[in-house]
Amino acid sequence: MTTTSPPPISEGDPSTFTASSSYVGPCSGCQRPTHKYGSGGLPLCGWCLNAARERWGTSVRFNNTRPQAS
Repeated sequence: MTTTSPPPISEGDPSTFTASSSYVGPCSGCQRPTHKYGSGGLPLCGWCLNAARERWGTSVRFNNTRPQAS
């Protein structure tokens, strides 16, 4: 499999092109700006998510870390 290397970290993840700046935050893996908050946000940028899926399979999911209302 041929993979392209990611651009420099100073360049944001493509998900930031459609997200409001208030939803952009650092990737949990590489600190690249990514759509992290709000609907559709993920804690990992596309490159880190692809690397995680290669290690763990396509069923990689994130747990909700927000407290549950009682």
